[in-house]
Amino acid sequence: MELQNLLGTIQTGTIKQHQSNETLVAVAGHTFHLSGKTATAAVTVQGFLYENQHHQYCMTTKIPQATVGRYGFGTVSKVRGDLGVFVNIGLPDKDIVVSLDDLPELKSLWPQIGDRLLIRIIVDHKNRLWGKLADSTIYQQLARPVTPQLQNQNVQATVYRLKLNGTYVLTNDYHLGFIHPSEREREPRLGEVVAARVIGVSFDHVNLSLKPRAYEEISDDAAMILAVLQHQPQHQINFNDKSDPQAIKNYFGISKSSFKRALGNLLKRRLIIQTAAGIQLCETDD
Repeated sequence: MELQNLLGTIQTGTIKQHQSNETLVAVAGHTFHLSGKTATAAVTVQGFLYENQHHQYCMTTKIPQATVGRYGFGTVSKVRGDLGVFVNIGLPDKDIVVSLDDLPELKSLWPQIGDRLLIRIIVDHKNRLWGKLADSTIYQQLARPVTPQLQNQNVQATVYRLKLNGTYVLTNDYHLGFIHPSEREREPRLGEVVAARVIGVSFDHVNLSLKPRAYEEISDDAAMILAVLQHQPQHQINFNDKSDPQAIKNYFGISKSSFKRALGNLLKRRLIIQTAAGIQLCETDD
């Protein structure tokens, strides 16, 4: 069998010999170094065949998820603008390259170190292993049915497709998701893991938003109120949720509704207390 047809696959080989603390394995007339083992009493061994970074043909018994015939997630370990991205699929001494030809035209949307890609292995005519990105069909095969109970849930999701109409993702629970451009502050990268919330449930996917809920959007207002309190001699001011809207606008530069949301968040976090006279910082233990 040609070497090209063996690399990237799981094969069973015969222990050939031990030399210099190495175990050699014969597979279909080709010799491979057995990675991770210096000796074995077995006559045969099964493992994944590949060429390592030192250009040795190797077999490892730690089978990666991604092979020639199977897709698996890997983690981006390196980015090279003139080549593509390197993906760690679990091999001891080899990362798999996803070519720049398969990545977005805008390099700002390329995966970065730590991002996740679903790939399978292909082998070219020079016996080099490459990663091939899964297409939408593969993600549809992986996906689980969605249920109405997902509405308003927080989810983690991996970006797998970038389109003008929006961002396509797969949640950690294997639900397909879609993020409309209006529901994000910036376009996520390919392979980026995003924190999102479910804002709609369709028959085959969930609609997601990367924007915070209304009560989470008050962080700037809350921080500003805290700063004002901290600069007061007694750490208190004569404003509360009953104060005049125009007085609030004149003093803080925000609407009364924004002021009340900020107070609610600060009260929930027990950073302030509210009295009939106003609000003040909570005492902290130093």
